[in-house]
Amino acid sequence: MVLELERTVEFSMVDLANIAYYPRIFDLAHRFFEATWPSICGQTYPQVLYERRIGFPVLNVDATFHHPLRYGDTITARITVPHLGTTSLAWRYRFYNQDGTLVWSSRQTTVCVDMDSMDKLPLPDDIRAGLEKHFEAEDEV
Repeated sequence: MVLELERTVEFSMVDLANIAYYPRIFDLAHRFFEATWPSICGQTYPQVLYERRIGFPVLNVDATFHHPLRYGDTITARITVPHLGTTSLAWRYRFYNQDGTLVWSSRQTTVCVDMDSMDKLPLPDDIRAGLEKHFEAEDEV
């Protein structure tokens, strides 16, 4: 099942060419990442970080810019989990504009860590179960 969220491209996200400045797109992806957690495990990402003391830092990022994002565009993020390991997982992001045009895609690998020691941890059962609902194999689009 695809996690789907929407957000408008704000003025503060664009440069003088009226296209989203690329670091803002990664920031937007992280905002969507944080917004997925209630659907995944019934907790917000701050609860996962501060109460459970579990984090998911990024290990690897691959991204492609397909089409400009412009001020005022409505971005629909479609997020899936194409890989689920013992301690790490991959997230696939696909951003579409209001016309349904793919504007950005990314695959990001994160690792589950203990926030106090930064040692990697096996994915907790409840989080794994929630992530499994959003599994989509690499070749599925």
